[in-house]
Amino acid sequence: MTAASGSFSLLQRLLHWVMAICILAMLFIGVAMVRTIGPDYLSLISIHKSLGVAILVLALLRLAVRLRKGAPALPYDLPAPVKLAAHLSHLAFYLLMIGMPLIGWAMMSAAGYPIVLAGGLRLPAILPASREMHALLWDAHFYLAMAFFALVLVHIAAALFHLLVRRDEVFKQMTVGTE
Repeated sequence: MTAASGSFSLLQRLLHWVMAICILAMLFIGVAMVRTIGPDYLSLISIHKSLGVAILVLALLRLAVRLRKGAPALPYDLPAPVKLAAHLSHLAFYLLMIGMPLIGWAMMSAAGYPIVLAGGLRLPAILPASREMHALLWDAHFYLAMAFFALVLVHIAAALFHLLVRRDEVFKQMTVGTE
């Protein structure tokens, strides 16, 4: 990883905001999906699968860019426990951004359902069909989605804290940049 600069690169900022939109859309589509039994259900499933794969690809790209470009240092006067929480929350984000789509893919595979993306691209099953495994993965996907939503809320609160209370450069590093 290279040394961190004063702000995230333009590519890092674009990936962050595109993924933020995708992840929020995915969370709300997921909630609508489990609450719907009408004709919209199949459309929501199709969007959810395609968006999940897009998030997986973007997350892997984002991780590669992050490992190559690094990240700006946190403010020197930020307490050590807060710095640790920031690092752990970013680790949790990467684990969820990569893990959730993989769990969803595995869940659909275990259910014997095809993963057909927008444009007709069909992904191979990554697990054999198994009712027990499908049920386990469904629960994991559901509860991790709730944790993901909570993490997003904490992340937004932390961003607002940096913007409105601390008034430091942290929020600007991911929006307009500081260079």
